[in-house]
Amino acid sequence: MFSLPSLPSWLPGLSSLEWGSSLLDSFLQGLVGAFGVSILNNLLKVYFFVSCANHPELRLEKERLRARWASLETVHLAGLALILTVIGARVAALVVLEFSLRAVSTVLSLSKGSRGTERLQLYLLCQYLLGCGLTCGLSFLQEGSSHRTLNLLLGLGLAALLSSVAQRLCRHVCRLYELHSSQHYCGVCLGLLASAHGLPRLLGRALAVAFAVGDLAAVALINRDFLTTSEAVRFWTPLTICYTLLVIYMQEEQRLHTGLQSQIQTVLVRMGGLFVLLLTVGHWLDLLGILISLLGEIWCLVGVRSLLDLCQIQDFSSQKPFVSAPVQPRSSAPAQPQGTAAS
Repeated sequence: MFSLPSLPSWLPGLSSLEWGSSLLDSFLQGLVGAFGVSILNNLLKVYFFVSCANHPELRLEKERLRARWASLETVHLAGLALILTVIGARVAALVVLEFSLRAVSTVLSLSKGSRGTERLQLYLLCQYLLGCGLTCGLSFLQEGSSHRTLNLLLGLGLAALLSSVAQRLCRHVCRLYELHSSQHYCGVCLGLLASAHGLPRLLGRALAVAFAVGDLAAVALINRDFLTTSEAVRFWTPLTICYTLLVIYMQEEQRLHTGLQSQIQTVLVRMGGLFVLLLTVGHWLDLLGILISLLGEIWCLVGVRSLLDLCQIQDFSSQKPFVSAPVQPRSSAPAQPQGTAAS
């Protein structure tokens, strides 16, 4: 006699979509990752809007940022949470490691005199990878926990609270920043007027910590599938070579081409390289996860296309708040020589 408890045995055993509490845990991890991306996105919007408001020549770009619909942001958050839920921890770990190598290479090139705009562009491009890093970190830290679901619910509550605060800050700045900063009325707006130029540095430190945890978790999650050292070496050796070639190609491509279309092309190249590699050393679920990951990267790129366009207009990293310089008194007549008597 067919019974409901036997239903999971008739369905495919997807590792990232296990039935029961594991499916709920995967969904909670995806929501936390999506809320983390939302926090980063809103803080970047605040920084770009303040920079546009402080420079009259960027009035049209400022209006574009102000015209963003809140309903579209909700759809974007829900879609990203769904993608992060079904992608699987193994594929998320692979794309996080690839981005970390690329980010380290970009930061090293920035220290040799590159423009600071590339750092802002890196923050915009890492949004989907940040979600993958958060899901990897949560999956590793909560593995084997007796109160895993409860811990994830608490983490989700904190992430939702921080995301709500960041979203309210973004709405407040887009509506009232110009009025409050000109009339010296609001402490938040005055604080942004004085120190908004330091926001990218703060975001960079937070992202460095998040990706450091994500990388450690990614390595641990990938290595748990290997029974012997030889199996691990057969997997990591071609993966390291593939990642190195991808990093070199991405650096050259970003120097030659910019814009949303170029970024989508680089995403296709990166995911195509990982897809070909996993045909030989991966599982069939990894191939499905790569395709879903491609959709997730394009989903996030489309959401930040206006900010990517702003990065090409002006170097925001060099902008400082406007401070009127004191006027130096100018003498009306040149000083007379000391030895000349006044007539």
